[in-house]
Amino acid sequence: MATIFHLALASDWTAAQASGAYTTSTLGRTLAEEGFIHASRADQWTAVRERFYADVTEPLVLLQIDTDLLDVPVVEEPAVPGGSETFPHIYGRLPAAAVVKAIALKPEPTPATTATTAEPVRATPAVAVPTTSAQPAESFSRVYFREMFFNMAMLCIALAAGTAGILIGDGIGGLVGLAVGGVIAVAIYRSRHANAPTG
Repeated sequence: MATIFHLALASDWTAAQASGAYTTSTLGRTLAEEGFIHASRADQWTAVRERFYADVTEPLVLLQIDTDLLDVPVVEEPAVPGGSETFPHIYGRLPAAAVVKAIALKPEPTPATTATTAEPVRATPAVAVPTTSAQPAESFSRVYFREMFFNMAMLCIALAAGTAGILIGDGIGGLVGLAVGGVIAVAIYRSRHANAPTG
């Protein structure tokens, strides 16, 4: 599994859950206008939020996407022509089922208003993000490392089955064991994520 991320307005994600597919490319742009959906790797999304979503007052969610559940291509491309840093771009609709977790993000701190402000700042009403649990949103680091360790455990299951096959038989037994271990790991992975809340 490859995991990529997309920042979304909570209202857009709620609409996508109702329709079954997410079609917003980035803030203020649709998939039809842009041609793809912007996404980020784990080490990129915070910088994207700071650069492009700093002034957003609506609630945001971070969509955690399993690329194995997509039926459209994901292409690594530079953000700008000739740029050195690449980002994953999803070339098609994002099925809601491919989002294994939607993490509600806390608002970014904003500078305090000064005495020279001409108009009082009005609080933006909170919009609830649908969740299946009353627990507070987990931190991104906790989610990231839990998923990484789970994926490593799945790899260990496949390798253990392959090693057992080699010990029982020969090279062919190792390949059969590895295949059986892979099938078991995939079944556990899909079972776990089939029941995961998508926030």
